[in-house]
Amino acid sequence: MAKNSLVGGSLWDNYSNKVSDRMNNPLHMGELTEEDAKSLGGKLIVADFGAESCGDAVRLYWVVNPENDIILSSKFKSFGCGTAIASSDTMAELCMGKTVDEALKITNIDVEFAMRDNPEEPAVPPQKMHCSVMAYDVIKQAAANYKGVDFSTLEDQEIVCECARVSMSTIKDAIRINKLTTVEQITQYTKAGAFCKSCVKPGGHEQKEHYLVDILRDTLAEIAKEQALEEKFENMSNFKKTVAIEKLFDAEIRPLLMKDGGNVEIDDIYFDPDYVLVSIKYQGACAGCASSGTGTLQFIQYSLQQLDESISVRMV
Repeated sequence: MAKNSLVGGSLWDNYSNKVSDRMNNPLHMGELTEEDAKSLGGKLIVADFGAESCGDAVRLYWVVNPENDIILSSKFKSFGCGTAIASSDTMAELCMGKTVDEALKITNIDVEFAMRDNPEEPAVPPQKMHCSVMAYDVIKQAAANYKGVDFSTLEDQEIVCECARVSMSTIKDAIRINKLTTVEQITQYTKAGAFCKSCVKPGGHEQKEHYLVDILRDTLAEIAKEQALEEKFENMSNFKKTVAIEKLFDAEIRPLLMKDGGNVEIDDIYFDPDYVLVSIKYQGACAGCASSGTGTLQFIQYSLQQLDESISVRMV
């Protein structure tokens, strides 16, 4: 079906083709019955979950093999918008072939990501991201029904927003995957903080252990640190790599050699796509030392390989 067939032009362009297909032709919508379970040699599980925050609801059907806990078949009924149908269809598909415990690890972010045409582009516009929120809870309810335990005993993820049932991991994943930089964007993508707002920042009507402002700050700091480490060597220009090598010589290598009256200078640095070769000349006591070609050389190479394992060293 053409991408513009349901909604006019620019708005429809905000939805992936996968979402469009599943809205119009869901693959796993329907019911599973006791007869279906018997024919598959499994146990029928039915779970319901409704999101009070947006009025959507979903019923999830599983047939589970009781001998190995593998989900043999999965279907759903959804009472909500087209995006909720697409999300529920994707969620049901992700469950199949997994054990119940493996299915418990499926998050709302996993569902949204599976609906993307391009890993870098969200499957739906931000204001519709919350339609995948029900996946996390209905799977947990189905697992609780199968295991014969209370829903709350399976709560292994920390819920930050009780109103929309959004977990800490979902918020962090949304920040990372979608490159979010504001609390307002977090709310758009996950619905966390959209209702009572107690989880947005301190001072709401209910005190919280974690607030979106703090989660955003800490996650962005983690990302910045990771990017700095990634930029440490592999992604640098040859000029920056040279500077990094020189700094390491000054900070770690030369001070130790100078304690024993020696020193070293960099004669040349050769950059190959697969490796870096640093040529050195010893000075002072190191020039005539018996270990200059063995232990000292190994020490220098080991120190440089803290920057990147592809670096090797030779004497000239």
